Amino acid sequence: WKTKMAAGSSNYWEDLRKQARQLENELDLKLVSFSKLCTSYSGATTRDGRRDRYSSDTTPLLNGSSQDRMFETMAVEIEQLLAKLTGVNDKMAEYTSTPGVTSLNAALMHTLQRHRDILQDYTHEFNKTKANFIAIREREDLLGSVRKDIESYKSGSGVNNRRTELFLKEHEHLRNSDRLIEDTISIAMATKENVTSQRGVLKTIQSKVNSLANRFPAINNLVQRINLRKRRDTIILGGVIGICTILLLLYAFH
Repeated sequence: WKTKMAAGSSNYWEDLRKQARQLENELDLKLVSFSKLCTSYSGATTRDGRRDRYSSDTTPLLNGSSQDRMFETMAVEIEQLLAKLTGVNDKMAEYTSTPGVTSLNAALMHTLQRHRDILQDYTHEFNKTKANFIAIREREDLLGSVRKDIESYKSGSGVNNRRTELFLKEHEHLRNSDRLIEDTISIAMATKENVTSQRGVLKTIQSKVNSLANRFPAINNLVQRINLRKRRDTIILGGVIGICTILLLLYAFH
């Protein structure tokens, strides 16, 4: 009976060891893939220099959202495997404290300690990789947000600069138009003064010619012709000045 009990206990221990080794193998493969995921995320960031997870300009094989979902899924799977391996190690610890296996306690404790060390190493590696992935993702989120704000600011500044440049050009055009109008008015005033002066001179000449015409009737016809030509010249001069003034004003407001 004792022999059968020892054989049953031995089989139970071997089953626990098989479960532990199977879980450890699965964990090893999962942790390798998990580490590659973190490395590819960091590598994509390094290659792109400034990879923006909110931008669609660059589309790597796995974008940010796909990697995040894969990260969450693998993290849950690894946590479940670690919990199962922890349960198996606890069962192995309970078995080593069974009264019937005292003679083999040293060897069993050595095996149990080795499995515990492996579990501790896997747990430490998982936590470290997970923390690195989260740190990289948070850094990329922060940098992406900052770059987005900077680009928005640059875009707004560019629009404002173009508007300011247009306003300055329009202001300069108005100033030039004002100067041209002032010059035109000055020319018109000078022309008016000149015409007024010439009119005074012509009136003086006319009065003298009229006095002569009154003295010499034969000259009266000549004086009338001169007066008609003078009026015609005055009308032509006034028309020319008016047309020039209108053309200058049209050019200034064009």
